[in-house]
Amino acid sequence: MKITLVKKVLEDGSPCAKCGDVQEKLDQKDQMRFIDETVIADVRDENSRGMELAREHKVDRAPFFIVEREGGEAEIYTVYFKFAKEVLGPMEK
Repeated sequence: MKITLVKKVLEDGSPCAKCGDVQEKLDQKDQMRFIDETVIADVRDENSRGMELAREHKVDRAPFFIVEREGGEAEIYTVYFKFAKEVLGPMEK
């Protein structure tokens, strides 16, 4: 399984507030060890990798998580608590 975290950078170059909150939760709970890749969706650059992933997966909010399981379609999570419960919860046991 591969987990990608996509965070947004705003027009002024600052990270989005919600992205910071989610990053803090991931750090506090030692969950970043399960994240394989972090990608930035820079709203100042429509061609940034994060913006491309957002378009590809039809996501219009950040942060979001892309969960790729063997042989399956990518699952998108836009809510940290749901992602933590359904994906990280079983991994932490």
